[in-house]
Amino acid sequence: MTMKALLLENKGATFVVREVPTPAVTPGDVLIKLKASALNHRDYYIQQGTYPRVTYPVIIGSDGAGVVEDVGENVPRSLINTEVVINASQSWGDDPNVQSKGFKVLGFPDSGTFAEYIAVPARYVQPKPKHLSFEEAAAISLAGLTAFRSLFTRGGLESNQNVLVTGIGGGVAIATMQLALAAKANVYVTSGTDGKIKRAIALGAKAGANYKMPTWAEDMQKSSGGFHLVVDGAAGPGFGKLLDIALPGGKIVIYGSTQGRIQNAEPARIFWKQLSVLGATMGTETEFGAMLRFVEQHDIRPVIDGVFPISQAAAGLQRMQMGEQFGKVVFKNDF
Repeated sequence: MTMKALLLENKGATFVVREVPTPAVTPGDVLIKLKASALNHRDYYIQQGTYPRVTYPVIIGSDGAGVVEDVGENVPRSLINTEVVINASQSWGDDPNVQSKGFKVLGFPDSGTFAEYIAVPARYVQPKPKHLSFEEAAAISLAGLTAFRSLFTRGGLESNQNVLVTGIGGGVAIATMQLALAAKANVYVTSGTDGKIKRAIALGAKAGANYKMPTWAEDMQKSSGGFHLVVDGAAGPGFGKLLDIALPGGKIVIYGSTQGRIQNAEPARIFWKQLSVLGATMGTETEFGAMLRFVEQHDIRPVIDGVFPISQAAAGLQRMQMGEQFGKVVFKNDF
């Protein structure tokens, strides 16, 4: 039995549709007919060949949602026909504080969601929140999990605290903003595009600043009074400014480094202000379930920049590469 899938056959190659074997359902697995999937920057890095130790050909894709069509031994058959969302954070391990050496993200080295079907251990699927479409469910998986861990597990967010979310427009940043707003935090944002700041304010952010302006940090300080929590996906030369505008005893959680290595981070500003600088990526199975319950409880719908037929995946990848998107780029499976 075969299925159609998007393959990357070489470094830098465009996607091609190929017939490949349908994945086998081993004990403990569920076979999912995928309805939608979504792009992450990780997919672009793999396509460009800059992700570590990639081997080709490969089926990528970490985010996905669909319907269970079959189950392996030791999995209740009652799961068949269940609408599910897939947890891309796999083999975390027993320590909730840090992932194990065996930790992996779906989409490499294991085949990912840009295909008709995928087989994954049943422990990595959760019922799709009823208020979400398949496209919305696919959009919330990886971004929502990283945002949830950054805000609540690592950041210890409390209601009425001031939160700064940098680089608004990307999937994790927008999910962070939405979750923080639902938790009744005062959310502020930065972006290099004024239009994205305006859209964030329309969604509930109190104010924003364009980080290309030399006084952006001072402007944020004046409008907010300082930040209890900063959630940052950029790092780079502007990181030192985050130390300036964090309140004494505040926390800065870093989940990415799109602007490169941290620069201008004066240690005295960290220890004198008693700041906590923390890392976060993905999360545990418990956090994934808690994130989905939070999304359902607060009727959160992820922001989608655009939905592309999966046959037009190259156009979706180009959209993300240009950096103009506001929200997730999602594929509707139309093989």
